[in-house]
Amino acid sequence: MTSNVNRRKPTRSRRGHGEGMIRKRDDGRWEARVDLGWIEGKRVRRSFYGTTRAEVAEKLRKALELTHGQAPLPDAKIRVGQFLDRWLDEVIKPTRQRATWIGYEVNVRRHIKPTLGHVRLAQLTAAHVQELVNAKADQGLSPRTVQYIHATLRAALSVAVKWGLVVRNVAVPVNIATVDREPVRPFSATEAHQVLAAAADHRLSAFFTVAMALGLRPSEALGLTWDDVDLDGGVVYIRKALERRRATDFKFKAPKSRKSRRIIPLPEVCVQALVQHRRRQSAERLAAGQGWHDHDLVFTTRFGGPLDRTQVSRQFTRLLRRAGVPHRRLYDCRHTAASLLLAQGVAPRVVMETLGHSSYALTMETYTHVLPDVMRDAAHAMDRALIPKPSPGRQTAG
Repeated sequence: MTSNVNRRKPTRSRRGHGEGMIRKRDDGRWEARVDLGWIEGKRVRRSFYGTTRAEVAEKLRKALELTHGQAPLPDAKIRVGQFLDRWLDEVIKPTRQRATWIGYEVNVRRHIKPTLGHVRLAQLTAAHVQELVNAKADQGLSPRTVQYIHATLRAALSVAVKWGLVVRNVAVPVNIATVDREPVRPFSATEAHQVLAAAADHRLSAFFTVAMALGLRPSEALGLTWDDVDLDGGVVYIRKALERRRATDFKFKAPKSRKSRRIIPLPEVCVQALVQHRRRQSAERLAAGQGWHDHDLVFTTRFGGPLDRTQVSRQFTRLLRRAGVPHRRLYDCRHTAASLLLAQGVAPRVVMETLGHSSYALTMETYTHVLPDVMRDAAHAMDRALIPKPSPGRQTAG
């Protein structure tokens, strides 16, 4: 009788968490699994699937590299649409201006989610994003709109990388059509004179003068309060902008960037316009009586309320027709201020500070159409400095 004393059942070596395993499933697919151990009270495992062993082995290798490097593995369940909704609510809405949030939300709702919302975020590839931008271009959307859609997704995925939801931003390597910057269309000096002359008897004459002479953004001009204006000192403080949502719903917001907070010396044309405007506003306040809404705003409705930018733009359009000047946007008053300053020989660095641009490069790129004349003047100045002048009484050879 044979003894079984020395016969032992073979044992399997137990893998520690984070080592991973590979097996073939009953459905014929290969599965790689990695055990991450206990995280926040839950046992966490990740599985990767493929049609060949080599395919899942490569996925497992990359996953183990991440875990050994203490980087979080992508969440295999969350879908692109779910993540984008969370990104809008938790990142964009609390931290960005309302107009920015609306733009992103429209891109997500109308363009990105219908195409990619169902895709698992961890499985999103650059090919998916390329198909999205190509499809939008084929639908006839402008290159600028397609660029904005791509930029929205790229910004969102950069947050997904920071949160550890994906390993890399797959929107970065995607090719999109280049978009040339639209040239600015400022008023000429003659046209600016015509506009301000036509606005002389308009109740918002001072608004158009300030917009044209100081180059304020419309929201900055609409958000001016009288404590921002020092008529005796001849300066204006740009510290806030107006954001109006509905007729009775508005708020002051921070300027567009840190550089937008600035102090601008007031030209005499602005001082005179604002003095006359304050007298007109005092008369309107008296006429409104108890119906006056006192927000200390410089530019208001006839009852002291904040002005609506769309309504101001319409009045501006009518004013241009009256002045016989080709149509421009209200924002082109800002471009006019910059162009006139550069044409008068003011240094681009000073123009940058006046406009509140975030960088010197932005000023140079935006107003390149004016710079050739400025550079030509600089060349003439160099000639005057370096070409020797004839000495008094010196005779030229005959």
